[in-house]
Amino acid sequence: MNKRDAIFPADRHALYDIHQYSAAIRSGDLLFVSGQVGSREDGTPEPVYEDQVRRAFVNLRDVLAAAGATFDDVIDVISFHTDPQTQFDRMLAVRAQEIGDPPYPTWTAVGVNWLAGFDFEIKVIARIPDKAPE
Repeated sequence: MNKRDAIFPADRHALYDIHQYSAAIRSGDLLFVSGQVGSREDGTPEPVYEDQVRRAFVNLRDVLAAAGATFDDVIDVISFHTDPQTQFDRMLAVRAQEIGDPPYPTWTAVGVNWLAGFDFEIKVIARIPDKAPE
């Protein structure tokens, strides 16, 4: 088995070390990104739901950038929501500002009862673009 090729953003937040996981793993030209939450650098959640969703997207963009990718390279998304009935429209408003133009990636939203103190988590698979010849 090949050794895992772990990817971390330059300003990695404390949760990676606290919970012992990699931000992402590269396998060939695919990038499997761990669920990103709206955590501050110290690992605490943003208290306002919309800010927590925005921060999760910022953390996701940072991980993608560390691998040379952007949200345009995302193929598949799974998002997790602690109270989808009351949160979903607010999440969609933030999402609309974050995901860019069509075609959109596939997206599955899942309601859960616990996210370690967070209310939103986003997990993606992306294809890492070929680098332009130098």
